[in-house]
Amino acid sequence: MSAADEILDIVDENDNVVAQSPRGEAYAEGLRHRCVFIRATDAAGRLFVHRRTPTKLVFPSLHDMFVGGVVGAGESYDDAALREAEEELGVSGLPRPEFLFKFLYDDGAGRTWWSAVYEVRCELPVSPQVEEVAWHDFLPEDEVELRLRDWEWVPDGLAAYERLKAYRSMG
Repeated sequence: MSAADEILDIVDENDNVVAQSPRGEAYAEGLRHRCVFIRATDAAGRLFVHRRTPTKLVFPSLHDMFVGGVVGAGESYDDAALREAEEELGVSGLPRPEFLFKFLYDDGAGRTWWSAVYEVRCELPVSPQVEEVAWHDFLPEDEVELRLRDWEWVPDGLAAYERLKAYRSMG
């Protein structure tokens, strides 16, 4: 099954399931669905950063400071966070990511999804999926901040990153 054929829950503005749709159709028609964003750090506290492959359905070849993806139909956010983190980092036996908060991403141009933000510490050697990740590294947070000006980033990841900084400043 291709990524475009994966079945997603379609949700309303309150994150209640109202339908199901193939991923490709959900993207093409701007149907609101669910995603997870996982901030992965290594034992030294450096952040996993990567550039997406050119074949990705959404935001190809852009940089991201989260691993993650869509929540499958009937899947919980928590289960999707663990599955996506292990898939993208190329590890198994990762601790369950810790849920931080959820927000509604909407770019005003038909891309909208409920976004659950998590964090996890990955002390395992990573081997990211070559279909998903074109380049990766663990970078100190201050270097990520510097790269925000130089690299082209996925817009939903930037929105999650800004919200995460605000969340941390309130805690």
